[in-house]
Amino acid sequence: MAKIGFLGLGEMGTPMAARLLRGGHQLTVWNRSPKRTVALANDGATVASSPANAAAGADVIITMLATPEALEQVLFGSEGLAAALSAGQLLIDMSTVGPDEVRSAAARLPHGAAIVDAPVRGSVPQATSGKLEVFVGATREQYERVRPILELLGTVRHAGGPGSGAAMKLVANLVLGGAIVTLGEALALGDALELKPDLVLDVLADSPIGPIVKAKRVNIETGDFSPSFKLRHAAKDLRLVIEAAAARRRKLQQAEANREWLDDAAARGAADLDFSAVVAAIRGENA
Repeated sequence: MAKIGFLGLGEMGTPMAARLLRGGHQLTVWNRSPKRTVALANDGATVASSPANAAAGADVIITMLATPEALEQVLFGSEGLAAALSAGQLLIDMSTVGPDEVRSAAARLPHGAAIVDAPVRGSVPQATSGKLEVFVGATREQYERVRPILELLGTVRHAGGPGSGAAMKLVANLVLGGAIVTLGEALALGDALELKPDLVLDVLADSPIGPIVKAKRVNIETGDFSPSFKLRHAAKDLRLVIEAAAARRRKLQQAEANREWLDDAAARGAADLDFSAVVAAIRGENA
């Protein structure tokens, strides 16, 4: 079993860390808000006092953070993780930060330390049950080293060399943003045409956006948008998509329009609700 440092115990990180601990790994955890470490400590994890401290003696260190800015601070800020890494240690970044941030971080790590990007698709239920999709950007040797650890979290795919996992996650989340906004606009059109919403949802469940309809129908019909994946994170992911495309001279008009809807919903108070709350915003309802 490996010695693992795990940094970032948010809604996704906590169940992921718990699965690694139950899998028999020796776990050291750190979180900006220490109270998030208590449950894992009660189950046998060691609590680190700083990101740098979490690296001590670890075979691999996992970061699961909300934004590129958070990753930058944890790696290179005061008592940051990067300076504490040594030759042979492997950093697995499972955050959604985009390939450019991953490659920038890799270039600044100490000699002999390396980073593997392994962001995930799925939300809290999948993180809890070990059914995430994990996109890994790594050399073949690095991939084989991390695969047994990551398989505790879900289905693991080798997307390609360093940065490829982060790139694949942007592609996946572009589609997710498009699907939820399309659902919202379809329901808004149905409302305007005086169609019964339950019938519209029945029809859309058998359409190309059927999976998102089935996954979020209860939220939409009950108006309960308790977060599995926060809307603010979905908006951030589309910002990363648009920035990555622009840096490569690609204009993604649909992604830009979808981001506007998410930003509008966030501005109306839905930032910390489930990302499906954008459907209510599009329909002119309060989530």
